[in-house]
Amino acid sequence: MKNNPRIGSHVSTRDGFSGAARHTVKLGGRAFQYFPKNPRSLHIKTPDFKDALSCAEYCREHGIVSVAHTPYPTNMAVGLSRGEEHYRLTVESLINDLIIAEACGSVGIVVHFGHLKGDNALQGYQHIIRCMNDVLSAWSGKAKLLIENLAGDHGDMGMTLEESVKVRELANEPEKIGFCMDTCHLFAAGQWNINDTERLLRRGTELGYWDELLAVHLNDSKYGAGSRKDRHARVGHGMIGKEALQQLVRSSELAGKAFILESEKGEDGTHRDDIAEVLSWI
Repeated sequence: MKNNPRIGSHVSTRDGFSGAARHTVKLGGRAFQYFPKNPRSLHIKTPDFKDALSCAEYCREHGIVSVAHTPYPTNMAVGLSRGEEHYRLTVESLINDLIIAEACGSVGIVVHFGHLKGDNALQGYQHIIRCMNDVLSAWSGKAKLLIENLAGDHGDMGMTLEESVKVRELANEPEKIGFCMDTCHLFAAGQWNINDTERLLRRGTELGYWDELLAVHLNDSKYGAGSRKDRHARVGHGMIGKEALQQLVRSSELAGKAFILESEKGEDGTHRDDIAEVLSWI
């Protein structure tokens, strides 16, 4: 990690996937996240595969890690509660995202844990597992499904590392599933005591969580611990603060992971300053 930090930000693909990779290098980054298609729609996209393969080649040449993020409407926990058509579209959209991510050479696609209205969380977990099974039974690529923890702003589901570990464990093909940890979400969910980060690191080790963690959304929080508000702040400018984020980034447990900034941009309209700030910690 100290010799080859993988830090970057979420970037636009308006200049194509390869353009996103090149933009990352200009910012001083060695990792980036992107939307494989319209972030507000589940509709299937036929990508420019020539551009995607160019992105993969550029990333290999420059030692860049890329991660795709599924569209916001993706919610594996709703299952068939919104009808068969919506469920099939969710499954097909996730497969579509995996295909695009694979072509771009990305490590996987980040998908939010999901939430189900009402008190039947068990049914929500069952829906998630079924959805993952249906998606991954048709998938043989290297890109993984990366489950992201939630802040709790939509309900109680997906707030703990234990939940992510358990649904992965219960899936038919857990080897095709990994994790993406959002630091703001973890803090806002009351799952990270920033005065005892060692406890978090130990818990992740005991669960085997770090072994399957491929990406970290390195976000500070605009609100306090346990607020259950998903509002990102620039690193070192929020309620988590610089010291606690530094401790995570420098930990051996997170060595080699891809760190992605998802907060507001700096005065120059980019994440350049924040990338440089995190690099200075290492």
